[in-house]
Amino acid sequence: MGGMIQRGVGRNSGRRRNRRSGLNADINVTPLVDVMLVLLIVFMVAAPLLSVGVPIELPKTDAKSLPSQTEPITISVDAQGQIFIQDTEITLDEIATRLIAISNNGYDERIYLRGDGQADYEAVMKVMARVNAAGFSNLGLVTDPVSAN
Repeated sequence: MGGMIQRGVGRNSGRRRNRRSGLNADINVTPLVDVMLVLLIVFMVAAPLLSVGVPIELPKTDAKSLPSQTEPITISVDAQGQIFIQDTEITLDEIATRLIAISNNGYDERIYLRGDGQADYEAVMKVMARVNAAGFSNLGLVTDPVSAN
């Protein structure tokens, strides 16, 4: 009578415990959802910062946008007539050599020309003529859409 019964010791005790609690084979997706939401917020905040950095007041038109699979080369002319390729300021004489140096598809590279609405028309046309004279014919003019008020 002095014997003691111990729980969890014996052949069958492990089986009974596994049958009651069982192994949890479910995937816990809560940490994954948390990480994805943080990444979504980071990209939503960072996306506007990745646009072209030269501040230009583009003219407003009803033109439709062109489809593009790759990042185009962007040439900007600001209100003072300064010329930029992407974010780098250049002179009118440097346009052809810079375009040839940075184009990936040769003369078929898509080039976007952004001209400030207050820029001199002649300055924008000189840039356009230099791009065309350099042999690039896939040139698009960038505008802002007309806001419906």
